[in-house]
Amino acid sequence: MIAQPTPMAPERARELGPLQLAYVGDTVWDMLVRVDLLRRGLNVHHMHREAVGRVNAGAQAASFRRLRPHLTEAEEGVALRGRNAHPHHAVPRNQDPRDYADATGLESLMGYLYLTGQERRIDELFAIAQEE
Repeated sequence: MIAQPTPMAPERARELGPLQLAYVGDTVWDMLVRVDLLRRGLNVHHMHREAVGRVNAGAQAASFRRLRPHLTEAEEGVALRGRNAHPHHAVPRNQDPRDYADATGLESLMGYLYLTGQERRIDELFAIAQEE
């Protein structure tokens, strides 16, 4: 994980909107998936196909549901703010609205953890999310 030189104070991060956190968290999740695929030694074509299958609302929602029982109260609060946020655009046609909301919750949580310098916790939660 790319560490920030000076993590944001948790109070400041909580002041950000859930969609702002999700904006960062989407990239964090994408990077985690891509590094995981790279470590598995796949060729670029297979990595791309796997990444597309793992970085989408349905897959992220399933990850969120696996993680939820392992979240602290504060983490769940951040995730639920993201889950309940109303984007200014419609849910994509090919996505289930519940999955889209859960995926936004996951992304918000990842953005919050990243911005507050909690890389170890990100790694722990990512490992849990990958269990099936």
